[in-house]
Formats: sequence, structure tokens, C-alpha cells
Amino acid sequence: MGRRLRKEPKNKKLFYKYLSIITLVSLFSVLIVCSTYLGIASKYRNDEQLSTLERNTTIISKNSEKILSQFSGKYNSGEEVDISPLSMICNTINNMSAALDADIFIINMNGEVVVCKEMMSDRFRFDSKAVCVVHGGYKIDQSIIDAATDKDYTEVGRLGTTFVRTQITAASPIRINNKTVAIVIATEKITSSWYGYAKRMLQIFLVAALFSLVLSFLAVYYLSYRLTRPLRDMATATEHYSQGDFSYKVRVRGHDEVAQLSEAFNTMAMSLSALESSRRSFVANVSHELKTPMTSIGGFIDGMLDGTISEDKYDYYLRIVSDEVKRLSRLVTGMLNMSKLEAGEMQINLKQFDISADIFKTLLSFERKINDKDIEIVGLDKMESMIVSADEDMMMQVIYNLIDNAVKFTPQNGYIEFKTYHDKEKLFVSIKNSGAGIEREEADKIFERFYKIDKSRSYDVKGAGLGLYLVKSIVELHGGQIVCKSKLNEYTQFVFWLPNV
Repeated sequence: MGRRLRKEPKNKKLFYKYLSIITLVSLFSVLIVCSTYLGIASKYRNDEQLSTLERNTTIISKNSEKILSQFSGKYNSGEEVDISPLSMICNTINNMSAALDADIFIINMNGEVVVCKEMMSDRFRFDSKAVCVVHGGYKIDQSIIDAATDKDYTEVGRLGTTFVRTQITAASPIRINNKTVAIVIATEKITSSWYGYAKRMLQIFLVAALFSLVLSFLAVYYLSYRLTRPLRDMATATEHYSQGDFSYKVRVRGHDEVAQLSEAFNTMAMSLSALESSRRSFVANVSHELKTPMTSIGGFIDGMLDGTISEDKYDYYLRIVSDEVKRLSRLVTGMLNMSKLEAGEMQINLKQFDISADIFKTLLSFERKINDKDIEIVGLDKMESMIVSADEDMMMQVIYNLIDNAVKFTPQNGYIEFKTYHDKEKLFVSIKNSGAGIEREEADKIFERFYKIDKSRSYDVKGAGLGLYLVKSIVELHGGQIVCKSKLNEYTQFVFWLPNV
């Protein structure tokens, strides 16, 4: 229960992080959609209003032209005029105004209102200049008059300085004898109905946003649960691995990136398990390899000191002690070299030397072991001098480990065959020995560190599984490669090559 309590805050943090991100994205998206929609709706409504006003102002101007073409009175002169034609125009304006909920009037070329729907009232009167008293405060800017003189004019604004607030305006000229004598103007307020419509739309969007947030919450909960479930499995697996238990497997769900991560996690666990097994085997082998020669050395020296071993046998047992000391030295050197290779601290000192001569010298150090097992050495008489460019100390270690391996695995009265050859690009060294051979599936594993073939123990093999690993590492460090060829119950052959420079 305590572990769950420790993990819960992590899951909540991840959950709230996803929720906040999706919430912000949702709100931002709703805001953009709402703003875009309102902008488009507003433009559409304005365009529709302008189009309606423009059509009706054009109708009024055309009708007025027909009426005024028959009207010869000069109503702007202050003289007595016949207003029956104007009544017809006013009636049209009045009807249009009521239908559109707009203010429609006619101005003269001075920007003064001369005809409006109020003329239908009995109380209507002109001033001394025949200007409408109701609209006496209106004075249309000359720039607008100029713009509407020859063609229809529309705007969303204050009609110059005429209005205090923004309105929708359309204007159409009245032309008599190809001359503009007046202008019909229709204006419509951006009424509260539009704002009410916009308010309702905002409410709808807010409800949609709230619904979207609820869905986002559910989606985040589901996604965070799906995402954190394998993470929780991995956290549990990590606890098992920290205690040395690599058997725990993370369940793989689906085929997405999280599933790939779970598979990679399980693969890592398998690798760690194999490495841990190799490490334990290595520790056990090294402990045994160190203990055995040290016990022998101590026993032989104690025997010499207490007189158990006679003086005439000192030379024999001192040779054994010397061999065991060398064996310990090789083991320690191998471990040090392995550490240097893995740390990238191994430095190559290139020089040219005869690798065939080094094979002869190294082989001499195994003379006693070869004679004890009556091993036949083949191919030395056919070996020619072969100059390579490499680190001689490292290559001596490679040759020593390969010969040592061949001697160990060659049975009584067996053979070891040496061969060197080259082409234009590569220099080859082959060491082949008779024996039980190696299984095909094990041939690729023998170069792994700490790896030992189980059946090799029947040959009383002494080693910690480092020799071939070091051989492969050193050869590859020089830009070459090494391969193992084997046939069961017949032979095992190691062939490595170096660049021919």
C-alpha cells in the first residue's frame, strides 16, 4: 500500500499535465472558432444589409427620377411648390423605411436633407431654404457627395461626421438629364438585435466549450491511464530488477510507441539477466581460477619448507609454481585489458613486424604442453614471412590466446595447423586444431565475454571466458575481423585478418 501511495502523485502530475494542455488547446480552439464564426457572421450580415439597402436606394432613386422628371417646381428656392410629386416620393421612402427599419432621406448637392418620410406628417415644414427641419442638423460631407454623385455608394461607418455611432449606409444618385440633382441615402443602425444574436452564439459556443472540456477530461483520463499503465509496469519491473529479479516482464499492449518501449524494456531485462548470469559465472570462474593456482603454489612451497618434498624434486615443483604464477599473471592481465578496452583506453602503437616469427616464438612457450599431449604441429614449414602493421604486444596476446586455446582443446595425439596468406587488401592468419569441434549455435557466442562452452570442462580447461573476447576486441581495434569455423568431432579453426597497408 505504501508503494501505491508513493506512485500516485506521479500519475496525478502526468494526468493534470495532459488535462491542462488539452484544456488550453480546447479553449484556444473554441476561441478561434468562435471569433472566426462571429467575424464571418458579422461580415455576412453587414454585406447582406448593405446589399438590401443598396437595392432599395437604387429603386427609390429610379422612381424619384421618373417623378422628378415631370416635376418642374424648384422646391429649394423657397417658392410655393406643388408637393404632390414629393408626396409620392415620401410615400415610397416611408414604406421602405418601415420595411427595412432604416432612415431614408434625400439630400441636395449641398449635403442638406430635402426629402424624408417625416414630410408625410401634417406638422412637417421646410425652413426658409426649403430644407427639412427634422434633419436640419445633418450635413453630409462633400467627399461622400462626390463619391455618390456618379455611382452607388456604401459604407459601414459614421457617414463622415454625421452620426455619433457606426451605421450601415447606402447611397444612390438621382439623375435628371444626365445630371445628378440629388442623392438618396439609407442608413441602418447596428441594432441590439445583432448583439443579442452574437450573445446567443457566444452562449452556444460556451456550452460547446464546456462539453468539449468534459470530453477532454474523459479522453485525458483514458489516455493517461493507458499511458501510465505500462509506465507503472515498468516502475514495478525496475523494483524487481534492482533486487536482482530479471524474470518480471512488462506486458506489451498494442503496436504503438509505448508498446515498442515495453518490448525494448523486456529486451533490456533479458540482456541484463544474461549479463548478470555471465557476471556471476565470471566471478565464480575467476574465484576458482585464482584459488586453484594459489592453493597449489602455497601447498608446494609449504612442502618444500617442511621437508615433505625432497630436494631432488624441487626443480619439478618449482616449474609448476612458475606456470601457476604465469597463469595468475595472464588472468590479471586479461581482466585489466578488458577494462581498458571497454573504457576505450587501449592505445595502439603501430609498427611493422613479422607476424610469422611471433607465431614461432609464441609456439615455443607451449613446447612442454605440446609434447605431453603428443600434438602434431602442421604447416610451420610452409609459412613464409608476412609483415604486418600493428601493435606487436597486442598481436602477441592474440596469437598466445589462440594457440593456448588450440592446445587446450586438442586431444591426445591430435594436430594443430598454422597457415598465413594474403591478398591485395588483407593479411590472414589461420590456426586449426583437431578435436570435438563447436556447435554452430555456439560458434558466434564464444567471442562474448565470460562465455565458456560447457563441454570444454571435460578437457580440464582453465579459463574465465576472456581470452577469445580479448582476441576479437584487439583484432577489431586494428580494423580487422576474426571468424570461427568448426566441424563437430573433426576440427575447430580460427581465422583472423588485418588490413594490408
